[in-house]
Amino acid sequence: MSQTGHWIYNTVIAGHQMSFNLDTIFTMWFAMGVIIVFALISTRKLSLVPSRLQAVCESVMQFFWGTLDTMIPNKNKQHVPLVASLFLFILIANLMGQLPLRIIHLKTGELASPTNDLNLTAAMAVIVLLYYLFMGFKTKGLRYLLHEFSFTGIIMALVEILEMVTRPLSLAIRLFANIFAGEILVSVALGLSAYLLPLPVMLFEILVAFIQATVFMMLTIAYISSATGEEH
Repeated sequence: MSQTGHWIYNTVIAGHQMSFNLDTIFTMWFAMGVIIVFALISTRKLSLVPSRLQAVCESVMQFFWGTLDTMIPNKNKQHVPLVASLFLFILIANLMGQLPLRIIHLKTGELASPTNDLNLTAAMAVIVLLYYLFMGFKTKGLRYLLHEFSFTGIIMALVEILEMVTRPLSLAIRLFANIFAGEILVSVALGLSAYLLPLPVMLFEILVAFIQATVFMMLTIAYISSATGEEH
């Protein structure tokens, strides 16, 4: 097993040594596949009188609409795809850590939640950063960073840039640390008692999976709201 617990594949691309965590890539695509298949099935036969599955999906989308309406009252429709995709992907990815994927033996590493890899959480945080930067400049132009051309305005712009760097860092580390720590707790509980002790820990981690997906989504909406909202 590798020291990092990942199935690492090393290769050379354009003369540069590259490493890939194949277990993260496989589980990440599996989580995306689950969401895509579920979306295709649930939208296959839409009707005015919804089926149970359609009603569930509409309730889920209402949750996203309601959250966006609360935090971004105006012009929030365009943010639904990003917010919904992030929440659903993170939720499915987090829950995958509670599946018995470890019984599938790999040459190195193990299959677990893809969000226990800092590379993935950092990539999602960078996507959020680029998105709200784009929306901020689209809505406010250069005023998004430089409110006024003065010494104070330049200092405030530098502080804002520093905050932009720390925002995705905090998003990435928070999600990674919580999921990684939870999987360690489950592993320790399995080592102490393979039958009774892991169950309450796993149930708690299911709750954590929902909470962390919600926190990531809410912070994303807050950043978008801050970037696009009118200043008073």
